[in-house]
Amino acid sequence: MLVLAIALLFGVAFAGLGYTLCRAVRSGAEVYAGVYSEEVARQFEDVFLFIPPRRIADLGWALAAVAFTLVFFVAGGVTSSRGFLIGLLFGAVGAGLALRGPEQALRFFKRRRLLRFNRQLGDALISMSNALKAGFSITQAFEVIVKDGEAPIAQEFEVFLQQTRVGVSFSDALNSLEERVGSQDLKLVVAAVEAARKTGGSLTEIFEKIAATIRERLRIENRIRTLTAQGRLQGIVVGFMPVVIALALLIADPGLMIPFLHSSVGALVMFIVVLMIGGGALMIRKIVNIDV
Repeated sequence: MLVLAIALLFGVAFAGLGYTLCRAVRSGAEVYAGVYSEEVARQFEDVFLFIPPRRIADLGWALAAVAFTLVFFVAGGVTSSRGFLIGLLFGAVGAGLALRGPEQALRFFKRRRLLRFNRQLGDALISMSNALKAGFSITQAFEVIVKDGEAPIAQEFEVFLQQTRVGVSFSDALNSLEERVGSQDLKLVVAAVEAARKTGGSLTEIFEKIAATIRERLRIENRIRTLTAQGRLQGIVVGFMPVVIALALLIADPGLMIPFLHSSVGALVMFIVVLMIGGGALMIRKIVNIDV
């Protein structure tokens, strides 16, 4: 009777714990599908990618499911209780990281868009300078870029012009453009335009000097990127080498690798390897990323 009571108490305790965990997971899922996906969707709109928040949430859950399945069967399994717990733990960590996949994709698109915007800005400033020399106003000079330019600079300038047409002041629209793009070169242009509008300076000469500065900076950055290409490639090769070797051994001799991966020592070794690869990648990135 006593044993039955103890078993019943343990069952109630585990049921309560499971219920609490399910409630916590459900609350987190609601937040992820609501606030997080809506925020990421709004940020995607800043780069002119219009994706419904629900699709972003579905993509995150799909990536999490794939990551959990792969990590669970690689790090653990269902053949033993220890392997099951290890796979469950590492799979949960992998799924949690995969849930941030849409945000990482957003950062990639933003970096690529910003790089392309900076490359187009120099030529756009020369075109605007020529338009001002021809007697155009500053607003008409922006319209020239919108008409003849390419994305993303034409898209961003078009949003700026639309804001001025609906009643937003010229200065506020410029500040909004600067915050939306996040370019240091554009920040310099905005400061020059504001100073010229207040003091009456020559925008044509200012635009030409800023364009020359931007082109020289891009030339130096391309030179640095060329000189550090070998270091970046070495970091990629060294980082992926343990993963490739582990997969090769797993395919060639699964009887040797599977017990190792399912053991406590194997899990600890994998954790240390991941930490070392991540630390090495951060160090190499810090070394090769040179601000100009």
